[in-house]
Amino acid sequence: MKSEVGSQVGLKKEMSRLDLTMAGLGAIIGSGWLFGVLYAANDAGPAAIVSWLIGGVAVALIGLVYAELSGMIPEAGGIARYPHFTHGSLTGFMMGWAAFIAYATVPAIEAEAVIQYSEHYIPGFSSSTLARFVAEAVLLVIFFLINYYGVKAFAKTNTVVTSIKFIMPTLTVLVFLFVAPHWSNLSYHATSASIPSGFAPYGITGVLKAVALSGVVFAYLGFRQAVDLAGEARNPQRDAPRAIITAIAIAIVLYAMLQVVFIIGVPATDLTKGWAALSFSGPFAQVASALGLGWLATLLYADAVLSPAGTGNVYLASTARVVYALANNKYLHPVFRKLNARSSVPFLGLVATLIVGILALLPFPTWQSLVGVISAATVFTYMIGPISASVLRKTHDDAHRPFRLGGMPVISPLAFVIGTLIIYWTGWSIDWKLVVAILGGSIIYAIVASRPNTSLVKVDGASMKSAAWLVLYLLFLLAMTYFGSAAFGSPYNHGKGLIEYPLDLVVVAVAGLIFYYAGVASGRRTEESEAAVANAAANRLASEGS
Repeated sequence: MKSEVGSQVGLKKEMSRLDLTMAGLGAIIGSGWLFGVLYAANDAGPAAIVSWLIGGVAVALIGLVYAELSGMIPEAGGIARYPHFTHGSLTGFMMGWAAFIAYATVPAIEAEAVIQYSEHYIPGFSSSTLARFVAEAVLLVIFFLINYYGVKAFAKTNTVVTSIKFIMPTLTVLVFLFVAPHWSNLSYHATSASIPSGFAPYGITGVLKAVALSGVVFAYLGFRQAVDLAGEARNPQRDAPRAIITAIAIAIVLYAMLQVVFIIGVPATDLTKGWAALSFSGPFAQVASALGLGWLATLLYADAVLSPAGTGNVYLASTARVVYALANNKYLHPVFRKLNARSSVPFLGLVATLIVGILALLPFPTWQSLVGVISAATVFTYMIGPISASVLRKTHDDAHRPFRLGGMPVISPLAFVIGTLIIYWTGWSIDWKLVVAILGGSIIYAIVASRPNTSLVKVDGASMKSAAWLVLYLLFLLAMTYFGSAAFGSPYNHGKGLIEYPLDLVVVAVAGLIFYYAGVASGRRTEESEAAVANAAANRLASEGS
């Protein structure tokens, strides 16, 4: 597998709008719909339907911002590039590093989902940790090989797989609507007064906790694939925004309906101890069996292998582009900018993603144990999007924007505040690890980059000044999750309760608004943003002339 770089080797622009849309949907329709409906019901009961709507709206607001960004400056690994353009090296590294943490572990979680459902066919996986690990690692290698043969092979494989796996959740919704008899579950009444009842048995805190921790936000976050692959699209400035919006809109409708039919499909005998005690190893498949739909259960078990595998394949592709973007930002050694001479893919980025994915299989043995970490890290990386978009409106307002977001002054701060709340809902036990990883990695980078004769971009005074708000923002989140309300419950939140619920939400929202405007004020016009805007304009003219 020879990997070379040279002036003649560049990213191949071979993805259509359909390919970009399918990349987003392929990432969204993964393990989230297979497990998220159960864990959301555990946390919120029937009100988990509201959790999916809240999560969908939150991600849609962020997605609209990225629709403008990806249309204006289509870049491979754009999530890691935009903060570099508007705030310099330190902010860019912090966001890029967090993006890598979030992205690189997703192929692992999808491989785990595949094997967890495969226990239905291969019981040995449930009794042998080694067998599970080997099978999951082999899956990651398969994802790697598909991506190695180029973006065209990836796009064609993903488009076909996504088309197939979209059928199963749609079929499940339609069949359950006609067959599932338990509509009374929507207003569930427990047989014991000690078991919470009603549509929202665990209150609004259960609904909000489900958004952050049950796989709701995790499921929706796949829209970012169109952002990261925009640099390899044939007409990115037109197609990337439309792909983002289309993928999110379809996902909101699909996931809300999946939660509805799961709620009405659960047999009453499984709810004797309440929604929190509900437990399935294969939620939809087991509920289908209980309803006498053996044929559907068989299809669901089969799709439960295909859906997560397709998503893992997509995320391995996008993570490699994030590594490529970090190298373009000069946060990594230039060797990571090398593209394979045959397939024009960031080969070493794929290798790094494969290695990290295999390592991620070791300390996190279950699907649910990874979801909170990934969701918090990913939402954090999105927080800079509304700020970068607003900064570019100030510094490059005359740049061509195929999609110009109406209401940006309202939507951007609202998206930032909602994202801040989601991170807060995630809780201390996850957030402290994330903050330490981001700040610790940034300190190490600053030290390494300061050495003489390094190819890495240095953290200068201007970059430190532009990143001061972000450091304070992280420390604020850390303090709030520790001293805030314990309403979101053990084991996820160990708040000391010094700021009680719901006052804690008000404090976080107001502070989020302050940090948003501080972040916008800290942005500036940079040489990198000027070059990126000029390059996007040149590519657009070349595309129009061809």
